[in-house]
Amino acid sequence: MSTLNIKKAYRADHVGSLLRPERLKEARKQFSEGDITKEALTQIENEEISRVIEKQKSLGLEAVTDGELRRSWWHFDFLEGLTGVEGYWSGEGIAFKGKNTKSRAIKVTGKLGFDDHPMLEDFRFVAEQAGGHTAKFTIPSPSMLHFRGEIDLAVYPDEEVFFDDLAKAYKKALKAFYDAGCRYLQLDDTSWAYLCSEEQKEQLKNKGLDPDHLIQKYLETLNKAVADRPEDLKITMHICRGNFRSTWISSGGYEPVAKEIFGKLNIDAFFLEYDSDRAGDFRPLRHVDRDDLTIVLGLITSKHGNLENKDEIKKRVEEATQYVPLEQLALSPQCGFASTEEGNLLSEEEQWKKLQHVVEIAQDIWS
Repeated sequence: MSTLNIKKAYRADHVGSLLRPERLKEARKQFSEGDITKEALTQIENEEISRVIEKQKSLGLEAVTDGELRRSWWHFDFLEGLTGVEGYWSGEGIAFKGKNTKSRAIKVTGKLGFDDHPMLEDFRFVAEQAGGHTAKFTIPSPSMLHFRGEIDLAVYPDEEVFFDDLAKAYKKALKAFYDAGCRYLQLDDTSWAYLCSEEQKEQLKNKGLDPDHLIQKYLETLNKAVADRPEDLKITMHICRGNFRSTWISSGGYEPVAKEIFGKLNIDAFFLEYDSDRAGDFRPLRHVDRDDLTIVLGLITSKHGNLENKDEIKKRVEEATQYVPLEQLALSPQCGFASTEEGNLLSEEEQWKKLQHVVEIAQDIWS
């Protein structure tokens, strides 16, 4: 099992999710229709995860993931496994630009906790397959339960109690993953990008929510959750503006939250979406005032298969060094390739070429 101390930055990294192989999609369809057993589906998942892990190794990536191949969603599958949380079909999906997701939603129906979560076993399988590489695992940030979930006010009439229980549940989760051998855990969080969008902030206000208050509560909850973690547990965060079938939700640079997240959030690295003008410029990185914080620049898009010009990417990395030293920077795609099981609009071959592109450019810059 991989228990390497990986506080150092991996110059070429990736967000985690991968396109679902056609064989796996077919197996999941057969399972849903009752044509194969759960055991048969799990076997196919295991074989496909083993295959994509070996592919990541062959490309030169040091940290490998299971591609989230067992999941339908990047967030709901994990959140539904928390004590006190239930999933349901809401009748309407999450609205992206020109597309809507399936109508899955979550609600808090009881006191929050973290007990025998099925994804602990999912991680153990990744660790077994990782060999000499680092087994990286991705879960949604605690902020996402509040941001996307419906909270029963009969269970949590007091917001402070809710956020305190949420932090405690995640603290238990971090310990459980650590005890299972995890040394590299990534928290995925779209709420910070939405809090940078004037359009999204107006929508929050229309729901009676105060964006500035959310920034402070999410920051406080996250820091409580990661406090006193083991020294050799690397915690990173991925922030993006939505990723479904190559579409997006929000626009806006990081400036509205930069001082808070870069200066006050106690994690080891940020994966930042920077593949389009919607993410703004690098100026918010001036708020990075820690020499132990890594900024992973998501300059390679996962939304289409065209390869970026290597020289242009190198120029953008050099531009970022105006604000953050080169030794604190790394490179990755701006998001995963399949935040949901439907996946983005590119082929598996194009996906691997994108990751190879990241590795080659990183080797040119940092070797």
